[in-house]
Amino acid sequence: MASKHWIAGVVAAAVIGVGALVYSNAGQTTAPQSTFVLLDGSQKTTNDLKGKVTLVNFWATSCTTCVAEMPQIISTYQKYQGKGFDTLAVAMSYDPPSYVVNFVESRKLPFQVALDNTGSVAKAWGDVKLTPSTFIVNKRGEIVKSYIGAPDFVELHKLIEKLLAEPASV
Repeated sequence: MASKHWIAGVVAAAVIGVGALVYSNAGQTTAPQSTFVLLDGSQKTTNDLKGKVTLVNFWATSCTTCVAEMPQIISTYQKYQGKGFDTLAVAMSYDPPSYVVNFVESRKLPFQVALDNTGSVAKAWGDVKLTPSTFIVNKRGEIVKSYIGAPDFVELHKLIEKLLAEPASV
């Protein structure tokens, strides 16, 4: 009987330890150095994200969840853009550029969209293969949260508000 309690205690300690490790590392992962090629041909780098809270969304026109979540990403951008928030949508390498341009124009996406023609940006950001994959980057250029699939937008808005309230350098 004592060994069961001992094992339960070890398991509980391990779970608490892993939880503390995950929590303590939150916000400590620097966003990977990347160059985003925007639809207009200009470039943006990871360093350009610093100073703003940024939502980086990997998506594809063929992804039904991506298409379904896009109106909420647009409204999130519109709600916070004047407060130091930005959004960057990164189209996956397999998405034909003409489809991406058509989607952006027909849906009137108000934020910048990048084409990841070579797949190098998705690879740098953790070898993204599943869409949508969304990363929240704080003002210091650190990834503080990532989502695979559509985020819980109520939770996401709370996180954005918390991050916007933080100073740019800590």
